Amino acid sequence: MPPTPPPRLQVVNLHSDLAGPFDLDVAAGTCIAIAGPSGAGKSLLLRMIADLDPNQGEVFLDGRERRGFTPPEWRRHVVYSAAEPGWWFDTVAPHFPGPALDTARRMAPRLGLAPDLLEAPVIRLSTGERQRLALIRAMALDSPVLLLDEPTGALDQDSTRLVEALLRERLTTGSAMLLVSHSPEQAVRLGDRRYRMVERRLVAG
Repeated sequence: MPPTPPPRLQVVNLHSDLAGPFDLDVAAGTCIAIAGPSGAGKSLLLRMIADLDPNQGEVFLDGRERRGFTPPEWRRHVVYSAAEPGWWFDTVAPHFPGPALDTARRMAPRLGLAPDLLEAPVIRLSTGERQRLALIRAMALDSPVLLLDEPTGALDQDSTRLVEALLRERLTTGSAMLLVSHSPEQAVRLGDRRYRMVERRLVAG
């Protein structure tokens, strides 16, 4: 029999002074949903995996340890999309360098967004438009792992449905996802496995 491939994402004894330790395996094509009250440490876990906050322990991508990547390389492969995304330029388009802009133009209508929003000033976007464009920004990198922090928190039911359809499609390509959501229904719809963050630790169920 051929050898079993390693998990797409593997977290081993990941911890900091604020949270953990965390141990987690996420196979290709799998979504792990994480719930819990505000302040429980859900976003902190995602940021630790992305190496944006101080942490110790090991994280592997397809069996390759995080230390084998430069920080920018790691964050292109293991992409963190924040609940309140940052915008660094006055208009939307410069946030999508190179071919990512063409990808964004194709994806925007699928999330109920007019393609010309990509030329708009950021200040004119609604909260929901910013959230969907930030998700497109993350997905346009075509990364094997997505760390999604409340990706539909500001969206209405119809927009949420469009986002979830796009995420399911991405899972069929072999991406792995960690999804933080305050919606139990969304966790059931998208999560292959579900956890709760309790006292800065993950609890199954």
